[in-house]
Amino acid sequence: MLQVNRSARAGRLRRVLLTATGTLAAVGLTSVAPATASPHPQTAPALAVPSLQGQDRSGDRLTVTVRQAGGDADGTYELTCHPAGGNHPHATDACAVLDRGTRWGKDTFAPVAEGTLCTMQYGGSATAHVTGTWAGRPVDARYERGDGCEIARWDRLVPLLPDLRAEGQRS
Repeated sequence: MLQVNRSARAGRLRRVLLTATGTLAAVGLTSVAPATASPHPQTAPALAVPSLQGQDRSGDRLTVTVRQAGGDADGTYELTCHPAGGNHPHATDACAVLDRGTRWGKDTFAPVAEGTLCTMQYGGSATAHVTGTWAGRPVDARYERGDGCEIARWDRLVPLLPDLRAEGQRS
């Protein structure tokens, strides 16, 4: 009887240790940068994700084609950033929203992930096509407003894409 209890305890301990080891390994793999020791904890720098803002970004050039958005929103616009330019009606703000959404290792223009659950709402027949180069990578992204996920994806890029949200809902 004593042998069974000792064996069961050893099995539980082994499971706990394996779980703890796996958790520590997973945490270690997700660390981006080591924290820097600081004599004053209040001034200790936070862990930072590598930024794309400081790099030479003079090659950031996009062509935005918008269809069926209505009014003067339809058309083809050229946008350059760093510095902002081109014939886009909101070049400076469009570059700013792109800069805020650009993260190391993430595609700023990524489509909605396959299998994502989305609300069944229709945001209109507007479409957009964005091509060019952003953060040193080629861009060829299409946008539409056929469900809640696609609407949210579009709205994240306002004012690069026209603001089509209903009056009173604009942020």
